[in-house]
Amino acid sequence: MKLSGFPLCLLCTTLLWLAHGWSLRRCVISTDIHHIEKSFQGIKNEIVSMDSGGNGVGVLSLEWLSPGNKNLLRFYVDRSFRNHEMSDPKILRGLSTMANSFLKIMNALEQCQNKTSCHCREEVTKKSQLIVRNYEQMEAKAAAIKSLGELDIFLSWINRNYQPKAATK
Repeated sequence: MKLSGFPLCLLCTTLLWLAHGWSLRRCVISTDIHHIEKSFQGIKNEIVSMDSGGNGVGVLSLEWLSPGNKNLLRFYVDRSFRNHEMSDPKILRGLSTMANSFLKIMNALEQCQNKTSCHCREEVTKKSQLIVRNYEQMEAKAAAIKSLGELDIFLSWINRNYQPKAATK
Protein backbone atom coordinates (compact mmCIF):
# COMPACT_ATOMS: atom_id res chain seq x y z
CA MET A 1 0.00 0.00 0.00
CA LYS A 2 2.83 2.42 0.78
CA LEU A 3 4.38 1.62 -2.59
CA SER A 4 1.29 2.93 -4.44
CA GLY A 5 1.58 6.25 -2.61
CA PHE A 6 5.17 6.71 -3.74
CA PRO A 7 4.38 7.14 -7.48
CA LEU A 8 1.66 9.67 -6.61
CA CYS A 9 4.08 11.60 -4.39
CA LEU A 10 6.74 11.43 -7.11
CA LEU A 11 4.25 12.68 -9.71
CA CYS A 12 3.19 15.61 -7.49
CA THR A 13 6.80 16.52 -6.75
CA THR A 14 7.67 16.37 -10.46
CA LEU A 15 4.70 18.56 -11.39
CA LEU A 16 5.63 21.12 -8.74
CA TRP A 17 9.24 21.12 -9.94
CA LEU A 18 8.15 21.60 -13.57
CA ALA A 19 5.80 24.44 -12.65
CA HIS A 20 8.60 26.12 -10.73
CA GLY A 21 10.98 25.68 -13.66
CA TRP A 22 8.48 27.16 -16.12
CA SER A 23 7.92 30.18 -13.92
CA LEU A 24 11.69 30.81 -13.82
CA ARG A 25 11.80 31.00 -17.62
CA ARG A 26 9.26 33.75 -17.66
CA CYS A 27 9.87 37.23 -16.37
CA VAL A 28 7.02 38.83 -14.46
CA ILE A 29 6.78 42.60 -14.65
CA SER A 30 5.57 44.39 -11.54
CA THR A 31 4.76 47.62 -13.42
CA ASP A 32 1.04 48.33 -13.67
CA ILE A 33 0.33 47.76 -17.36
CA HIS A 34 -3.25 48.94 -16.86
CA HIS A 35 -1.88 52.36 -15.86
CA ILE A 36 0.14 52.49 -19.09
CA GLU A 37 -2.89 51.37 -21.10
CA LYS A 38 -5.00 54.07 -19.43
CA SER A 39 -2.39 56.71 -20.33
CA PHE A 40 -2.35 55.43 -23.90
CA GLN A 41 -6.14 55.33 -24.23
CA GLY A 42 -6.26 58.95 -23.04
CA ILE A 43 -4.17 60.11 -26.01
CA LYS A 44 -4.67 57.38 -28.62
CA ASN A 45 -7.36 59.19 -30.63
CA GLU A 46 -5.21 62.31 -30.97
CA ILE A 47 -2.18 60.27 -32.04
CA VAL A 48 -4.11 58.12 -34.51
CA SER A 49 -5.71 61.23 -36.03
CA MET A 50 -2.19 62.56 -36.77
CA ASP A 51 -1.17 59.37 -38.58
CA SER A 52 -1.01 60.06 -42.30
CA GLY A 53 -1.15 56.35 -43.07
CA GLY A 54 2.54 55.72 -43.76
CA ASN A 55 1.76 54.34 -47.23
CA GLY A 56 0.08 51.31 -45.69
CA VAL A 57 3.22 50.34 -43.79
CA GLY A 58 2.77 49.31 -40.19
CA VAL A 59 5.58 49.35 -37.68
CA LEU A 60 4.43 46.54 -35.39
CA SER A 61 3.09 43.08 -36.03
CA LEU A 62 2.21 40.53 -33.35
CA GLU A 63 4.28 37.82 -35.01
CA TRP A 64 7.39 39.97 -34.63
CA LEU A 65 7.03 40.21 -30.87
CA SER A 66 9.23 37.74 -29.01
CA PRO A 67 9.67 36.77 -25.37
CA GLY A 68 12.22 38.92 -23.59
CA ASN A 69 11.95 41.69 -26.15
CA LYS A 70 13.44 44.55 -24.20
CA ASN A 71 14.78 45.70 -27.59
CA LEU A 72 11.26 46.80 -28.46
CA LEU A 73 11.00 48.74 -25.22
CA ARG A 74 14.31 50.41 -26.09
CA PHE A 75 12.96 51.11 -29.60
CA TYR A 76 9.95 52.96 -28.16
CA VAL A 77 12.04 54.89 -25.63
CA ASP A 78 14.81 55.84 -28.08
CA ARG A 79 12.76 56.49 -31.20
CA SER A 80 8.99 56.82 -30.83
CA PHE A 81 8.89 58.78 -27.59
CA ARG A 82 11.71 61.06 -28.77
CA ASN A 83 10.75 61.72 -32.40
CA HIS A 84 7.07 62.55 -32.05
CA GLU A 85 7.39 66.39 -32.10
CA MET A 86 4.05 66.89 -30.35
CA SER A 87 3.29 69.98 -28.32
CA ASP A 88 -0.09 69.20 -26.74
CA PRO A 89 0.52 69.07 -22.93
CA LYS A 90 -2.01 66.24 -22.50
CA ILE A 91 -0.21 64.09 -25.07
CA LEU A 92 3.20 64.99 -23.65
CA ARG A 93 2.12 63.95 -20.14
CA GLY A 94 0.77 60.64 -21.44
CA LEU A 95 3.91 59.94 -23.45
CA SER A 96 6.13 60.86 -20.50
CA THR A 97 4.20 58.50 -18.22
CA MET A 98 4.51 55.67 -20.73
CA ALA A 99 8.21 56.32 -21.41
CA ASN A 100 9.03 56.26 -17.69
CA SER A 101 7.06 53.03 -17.27
CA PHE A 102 8.88 51.49 -20.24
CA LEU A 103 12.22 52.38 -18.61
CA LYS A 104 11.14 50.59 -15.42
CA ILE A 105 10.04 47.55 -17.43
CA MET A 106 13.34 47.52 -19.34
CA ASN A 107 15.27 47.46 -16.07
CA ALA A 108 13.09 44.66 -14.68
CA LEU A 109 13.46 42.59 -17.87
CA GLU A 110 17.21 43.08 -17.92
CA GLN A 111 17.53 41.89 -14.32
CA CYS A 112 15.27 38.92 -14.98
CA GLN A 113 17.09 37.94 -18.16
CA ASN A 114 20.43 38.15 -16.38
CA LYS A 115 19.12 35.75 -13.73
CA THR A 116 17.41 33.32 -16.10
CA SER A 117 19.94 33.35 -18.95
CA CYS A 118 17.49 34.02 -21.76
CA HIS A 119 18.51 31.99 -24.83
CA CYS A 120 16.30 33.89 -27.25
CA ARG A 121 18.60 36.81 -28.06
CA GLU A 122 19.20 35.98 -31.75
CA GLU A 123 15.49 35.52 -32.51
CA VAL A 124 14.62 38.67 -30.57
CA THR A 125 17.26 40.66 -32.43
CA LYS A 126 16.01 39.53 -35.85
CA LYS A 127 12.41 40.37 -35.04
CA SER A 128 13.40 43.72 -33.56
CA GLN A 129 15.31 44.52 -36.74
CA LEU A 130 12.12 43.97 -38.77
CA ILE A 131 10.33 46.55 -36.66
CA VAL A 132 13.20 49.03 -36.94
CA ARG A 133 13.37 48.47 -40.72
CA ASN A 134 9.66 49.29 -41.07
CA TYR A 135 10.14 52.35 -38.89
CA GLU A 136 13.08 53.57 -40.97
CA GLN A 137 11.08 53.30 -44.21
CA MET A 138 9.11 56.34 -43.09
CA GLU A 139 10.03 59.90 -42.23
CA ALA A 140 11.01 60.08 -38.52
CA LYS A 141 8.01 62.10 -37.29
CA ALA A 142 5.50 60.01 -39.28
CA ALA A 143 7.14 56.80 -38.09
CA ALA A 144 7.01 57.94 -34.46
CA ILE A 145 3.32 58.75 -34.76
CA LYS A 146 2.64 55.44 -36.53
CA SER A 147 4.47 53.40 -33.88
CA LEU A 148 2.79 55.31 -31.05
CA GLY A 149 -0.59 54.67 -32.69
CA GLU A 150 0.23 50.96 -32.75
CA LEU A 151 1.34 50.91 -29.12
CA ASP A 152 -1.83 49.08 -28.06
CA ILE A 153 -0.57 45.99 -29.95
CA PHE A 154 2.58 45.98 -27.84
CA LEU A 155 0.76 46.71 -24.58
CA SER A 156 -1.69 43.84 -25.07
CA TRP A 157 1.24 41.54 -25.86
CA ILE A 158 3.05 42.63 -22.67
CA ASN A 159 -0.16 42.10 -20.71
CA ARG A 160 -0.53 38.54 -22.02
CA ASN A 161 3.11 37.54 -21.63
CA TYR A 162 4.53 39.33 -18.61
CA GLN A 163 1.78 39.94 -16.10
CA PRO A 164 1.11 37.58 -13.21
CA LYS A 165 -2.10 35.67 -13.93
CA ALA A 166 -3.75 37.02 -10.78
CA ALA A 167 -3.11 40.63 -11.87
CA THR A 168 -4.71 40.34 -15.31
CA LYS A 169 -8.35 41.25 -15.49
